[in-house]
Amino acid sequence: MKPTIMAHGGAWDWDDSLDAGKKAGIEQALTIGNAVLQNGGSALDAVESTVVALEDNPIFDAGLGGYLNEDGIVQLDTMIIDGARTDFGAVAGVTSVRNPIVLARKIMEDTEQCFIVGTGADSIATSLGIKPIANTELVTPAMRAYYETARTDGPNDTVGAIAIDSYGYVAAATSTSGTPRKPAGRVGDSPVFGAGGYAQNGIGAAGATGQGEQIMRLMLSKIACDALSSGMSAAEAADLAAEKFEEKFQDSMSGIIVIDRNGSIGAAQTAPKMTFGWISDDGSIRSATNAADMIKQTR
Repeated sequence: MKPTIMAHGGAWDWDDSLDAGKKAGIEQALTIGNAVLQNGGSALDAVESTVVALEDNPIFDAGLGGYLNEDGIVQLDTMIIDGARTDFGAVAGVTSVRNPIVLARKIMEDTEQCFIVGTGADSIATSLGIKPIANTELVTPAMRAYYETARTDGPNDTVGAIAIDSYGYVAAATSTSGTPRKPAGRVGDSPVFGAGGYAQNGIGAAGATGQGEQIMRLMLSKIACDALSSGMSAAEAADLAAEKFEEKFQDSMSGIIVIDRNGSIGAAQTAPKMTFGWISDDGSIRSATNAADMIKQTR
């Protein structure tokens, strides 16, 4: 099996001036994740390392530089999925962890639980060997200024990665701080199994981004993977998921990336833009803000 990986950096409608930085961030993160795969590493390690890089990049809102909620606090949500076991670890409302994707994996592998939230998640992080940080360390000057303007709209810069390794194992990971000035405790699709992500060996993996409440209502990633299990290609499954999303919701804002069991890839969106990246057939790392651009670049 030829391993491959995809990543996304959110779906919404943002200013064109942000495109280059977002695409560069995706490509830098994919360089790290792809190196894991090319060196014989697992899909799980690849998606974790990719999302760590995206969490550390303040151009996205998944960790450092996350949106502040209505109380002026950064609350982080994340999930990682092991397709070999169809198992997952997730956290929500985390406030004192630099890379919550690392915590999510530890919860999946080192505890009997799958999903821990709020102060419980922050507390268990310490017991699992993750050093706590002050919430202010996650706040960048740009996001502080954004919060002070009292804006409640803004780009969805949730991040995610999906991969298949040389053994045919698949994995998925997602991470976000949610929406600007969200109500304290609000949780979107990112840490929800089947909504923000899904992965199962023998079928494939998918990662969704966009309007979290709507993605949860439709279980968008599970829809894409169900399409894969029915025999659709990754591209067909992505298109189907986007079509169902647009049929269900008016003014829909979503994006999805998909890898099937053969390592084929697909992407689709209903939002004006989705930042995402992939590995081309020649091994180079590509990125785009529109799914149609991926089709053009892979021909």
